[in-house]
Amino acid sequence: MSLIILKRCAFHPPFCDDDRMSTPLPRRRSLLRALAISPLLAAAPFAPSPALAADAPLLKRTLPKTKVSLTAVGLGTWQSFDVAGEPAQRTEAVLALKRFAELGGELVDSSPMYGSSEAVLGEAAEELNLHKRLFLATKVWTSGRTEGVRQMETSLRRMRVSLKGPLDLMQVHNLVDVSNHLATLAAWKKEGRVRFIGVTHYTASAHAELERMLPRVDFLQVNYSLAEPQAGNRLLAAAATAGVAVIINRPFAEGAMFARVKGKPLPDFAGEIGCTSWAQVFLKWILANPAVTCVIPGTRSATHVADNIGAARGALPDAAMRKRIEAAFG
Repeated sequence: MSLIILKRCAFHPPFCDDDRMSTPLPRRRSLLRALAISPLLAAAPFAPSPALAADAPLLKRTLPKTKVSLTAVGLGTWQSFDVAGEPAQRTEAVLALKRFAELGGELVDSSPMYGSSEAVLGEAAEELNLHKRLFLATKVWTSGRTEGVRQMETSLRRMRVSLKGPLDLMQVHNLVDVSNHLATLAAWKKEGRVRFIGVTHYTASAHAELERMLPRVDFLQVNYSLAEPQAGNRLLAAAATAGVAVIINRPFAEGAMFARVKGKPLPDFAGEIGCTSWAQVFLKWILANPAVTCVIPGTRSATHVADNIGAARGALPDAAMRKRIEAAFG
């Protein structure tokens, strides 16, 4: 099966949170060939190639207070999976999810705010028979208890969660009506409808409120990167103290970080921590913070998925190396 190959560069396109610039879409004939084989994806084997088997093991982080572990690099779906009605782009999303699973990725994050992303993810996971392999997370993003229940039940249907059992993680998106929804989710967790509950936001101005929510949740999702390091000042340590798992969004600051290093060669010291791209350097800087459970760059490129997962292999930067990375980025 030939994948749609996307060229990596130092610019971030507007269509996706954390993707890199792609080449123009393939010719119509190539797309039709890809679409014609997509029903066969579910039968495709998921055994890693001999080359992959020889690689260093994937970094996994154990969720606090549990025995559950997750691969430290996940997959975000903001914009990238909002492609229902776009056959070529949907095929890219399916192939990206397939590659993600092949390489050992587990956590995939979505939201009803992301347009058709939940539905595309659910359909793709069903086509690929992946529901029981993935750790699926989504969010509630509305006000009012009744409307929140309705929206969450819709999300479960769109993601076809019945194929795996309870949803792994439901989060309150951007703290919208947070107390109301957390009360509902506490009951859902007790009933076994969700395994874990959490809260999310994407700006430093919300960090204090996120910290106040820590005693009520299992997961915190927050922005943290070389460009937006504020969570490292206090919030991440508070989450670790509270025994709360941490998902990192905006790891590339919506692509601004790639624009900032455009034209800069990868530093020679990147090889000391096994990095072959700026994306891996950026992700390893994040993962070097032990409070971080998983980082979720968003993409629908199988090529970028493979590169991102590479950040979960090999050594992580120590404090001195993190400072060298910061200097190179600055």
